[in-house]
Amino acid sequence: TEDPMFSRTLLAAAALAGLVADAEAFMPAGPAKLPSIQSARINARTSAAGPVMAVPFKNAEGRKMRVAVVGGGPSGACAAEVLAQEKGIDTYIFERKMDNIKPCGGAIPLCMIDEFKIPTDVIDRKVRKMLMISPTGKEVPIGQTLADDEYIGMVRREILDGFLRNRAIDFGAEAINGLVTKIDIPAEGDYETPYTLHYSNYNGKKVGTPETLEVDMVIGGDGANSRVAKEMDSGEYNYAIAFQERIKISDEQMSFYEELAEMYVGDDVSPDFYGWVFPKYDHVGVGTGTVINRPAIKEYQNAIRERAGAKIEGGKIIKIEAHPIPEHMRPRRVNNRAVLVGDAAGYVTKCSGEGIYFAAKSGRMAAEAVVSLSKGGSMVPTQSDMERTYIRDFDKAYGPTYTVLDILQQLFYTNNPARESFVEMCESEYVQQVTFDSYLYKKVQGNDPVSDMKLLANTVSSLVKNNLRSDLPKDRTFYNPVESLQRL
Repeated sequence: TEDPMFSRTLLAAAALAGLVADAEAFMPAGPAKLPSIQSARINARTSAAGPVMAVPFKNAEGRKMRVAVVGGGPSGACAAEVLAQEKGIDTYIFERKMDNIKPCGGAIPLCMIDEFKIPTDVIDRKVRKMLMISPTGKEVPIGQTLADDEYIGMVRREILDGFLRNRAIDFGAEAINGLVTKIDIPAEGDYETPYTLHYSNYNGKKVGTPETLEVDMVIGGDGANSRVAKEMDSGEYNYAIAFQERIKISDEQMSFYEELAEMYVGDDVSPDFYGWVFPKYDHVGVGTGTVINRPAIKEYQNAIRERAGAKIEGGKIIKIEAHPIPEHMRPRRVNNRAVLVGDAAGYVTKCSGEGIYFAAKSGRMAAEAVVSLSKGGSMVPTQSDMERTYIRDFDKAYGPTYTVLDILQQLFYTNNPARESFVEMCESEYVQQVTFDSYLYKKVQGNDPVSDMKLLANTVSSLVKNNLRSDLPKDRTFYNPVESLQRL
């Protein structure tokens, strides 16, 4: 009998070849119909009376228009940086932990370093080679297509986030070391009543002081567990749990990872993602993630340590980190004058799990839309305004990337034969070129029909071969229907 999983895999392979050939052709004009992005990824609802454009800013106290940015990571910091440079807007940036250490692989593309002017002292390592390791232990080195000046930057989030946040503060954003606990939301269609943020102001203290702040717009860059998203009724989404250990290894072991990162696939390290060893300043980050079997995350972490073996043997665990990672965009990313960016909006890609660049970019794009629409702080942008600018522009620019990576995950992370084929596919110089160019410069690459058809033929051939192999590790079964469907 025909294996339905195998049939679905072949179908996805065909779809992948078409997407790589011309991903833009799959993108509609509007933001709400991205192919293979679930119907839950629709944007905020529009009033039955039709879209409402920007309205004049009014305040009886005579103050400037105020925008609160909740969250001091890349999305919030980059939003605050743009807003702070508009003299007609008072910008506030909230962050509970100014030295927050977020569990994160910490890879950033080359285009982000240039576009966001990231100085070299923020970058721990410049990765120019990657080693892909299959379920059977097959190793495929990739990176030979990179030019001498091309690399993937590796950062520690506490360093990167601090740099971006301090730059926003230098431009004039007022930093509040506080935790937002509640937001009083104006009625739908009310563009004059301020939002009231209730927060605990820690200001370097262990115990926070309850305070409030009235603002005219809210940008939520406060991560997967976003308080802003909950308060603005943005809808639920499924999430992965990412687990990482920072491991201090010997100088000799560290020299192996000088310019090298490793990616492990197999159901032993994750049933739906991958495990990694990424080099940092003086240690390596070793981790994994999963959506469908979150309770077993520590088992998968043990497995990735075992797979890395002697390369990290004897290392000292200096920090253990875990964090939820969104699996898709929020159903509503804009509601009235509240806007979501970064992880709060769900801007993490499938397959690669990348989120830093899209967080920073979404924060900047949302803030640029606010500045442009506000006309020097004299107008209040509405929901319709933000949908037709920030949301539309973000989806148009990056929708193809999310679509291709969504299909890649469905194709290659479902079973060990597919994972083995994934690693084999990476031996192709064409695949490496397309992959690195797409990642480094954030544009879906590949428009060579002959190479695309060869890729399809080789992928299908590899899938058939590996599904017939008897020496591949069998995927373990588990039953976890309730917890794996829990949503944020």
